[in-house]
Amino acid sequence: MTRRDYPGAVISDSDWAASMARMTSGRRSGPSGASARRRNAQAHEVTGRSVPVVPVVSGLVLAALILILGMAVQPRAAPSAARVSPSAPTVTMPAVAIASAAGPTPSSLTAPTPSPARSSAPGPDPVPAATNLYRATGLGQFSPTVAAFPARVYVPDEAHGTVVVIDPATYRIIGRYGVGASPEHVTPGWDLKRLYVEAPFGNRLTVIDPATGRPAGSHRIRGPYNLYFTPDGRLAIVVLDSSVSGVEYGGHKQVYFYDRLTWRLIKALDVPWAGADHLDFSADGSYFLMTTEYTGRVVRIDVRSLAISGVLDLGGHPIDVRLSPDGAVFYVANQVRNGVSIIDAGHLRELAFLPTGAGAHGLALSRDARQLYVSNRVAGSLSVIDFATRRVIHTWRIGGSPDMIAVSADGTKLWISNRFGGTVSVVDAETGRIIRIIRVGGRPHGLAFFPEPGRFSLGHNGIYR
Repeated sequence: MTRRDYPGAVISDSDWAASMARMTSGRRSGPSGASARRRNAQAHEVTGRSVPVVPVVSGLVLAALILILGMAVQPRAAPSAARVSPSAPTVTMPAVAIASAAGPTPSSLTAPTPSPARSSAPGPDPVPAATNLYRATGLGQFSPTVAAFPARVYVPDEAHGTVVVIDPATYRIIGRYGVGASPEHVTPGWDLKRLYVEAPFGNRLTVIDPATGRPAGSHRIRGPYNLYFTPDGRLAIVVLDSSVSGVEYGGHKQVYFYDRLTWRLIKALDVPWAGADHLDFSADGSYFLMTTEYTGRVVRIDVRSLAISGVLDLGGHPIDVRLSPDGAVFYVANQVRNGVSIIDAGHLRELAFLPTGAGAHGLALSRDARQLYVSNRVAGSLSVIDFATRRVIHTWRIGGSPDMIAVSADGTKLWISNRFGGTVSVVDAETGRIIRIIRVGGRPHGLAFFPEPGRFSLGHNGIYR
């Protein structure tokens, strides 16, 4: 058993008493205002014309002079409006994205708008809301690297120390390979050339060749539970299983940074909150947000300094993390609070909480990056969050103990491991209808569908950009 397991093959709803008292809502605020611009005012002044005084000769001459005077004297022209000098430079500052409840309108995506000034609050600013960080992961956008790889679903079975390989076209199991004790996740490599299987109790990262679907070597790595890569591909980040990180459920050396190419250890980071678990990166890749399952916190870690730069107490058991397509907020599934927190990426604070179901656990984006899927492991359900409105729009009862989610390459199917049922469910991504249940045995966990569209992998069971 690993630290992520809970006693018993079946977990009842009563073991997870609903804990929604911390539900909060709010609106992310930030500074606004136009970028500084120099302006030159040009006032054009038209003066009146003076008229000489003429002696009165007769009534007719006087009348004529009055008429001439009225025509000659013109009123002073008003100064013209100030104009921006063509040579004045425009100063552009990074924007703090503030997404409305209805999401960006077409005009907001195309019309030029002033850039808000940089926030003085701590923490990096997210990218503007018009940006879609997942624009390279849409339908058919495969990297040339994966062109020759057959589509497969790789399912780690922590009970038997194996990886089960499924052909998604036929739903048939076509292979089963030993990979070390208690494999937890199957992770696509940053360059998409290989897959890794994290086996913490075997102290092993098994390498899988996606051309054959078979193991092709391994790395001796201490206690790997989760594996991630920095967006630039420089570092591999191994999150240790808490039970092997030094002290049972409380060891400090929980995050290890390696050179991705040589697997040379660069740094072991002290994280003083137990249960380091899942993470995702900011829009610019300068930091990542990581959950600590057993202490209810999310921790911000700077990629350049490899040091903790912030922490937020959410309570409960935060598990999976995903960044929104606009880079403005992180979504964090919470297994005890039974829902998903929305975290301001720029200021590290909880903006809102969305109840989804008992045991909210895994997260995955739809192929068009408009929706977020949430597995509710205790409730046996799957919720769908709309990114534009930040609301739950569906909750489907799918049964089992849904854990991690993998999205098919075409986005039509969700492959979901049932952690305590020994099965994998294939679910229609539009309706929640069960298409197939595949018995794999044991305790299936962080499965991966590979290949998927995307330029590179950030790790876990398939986070692409």
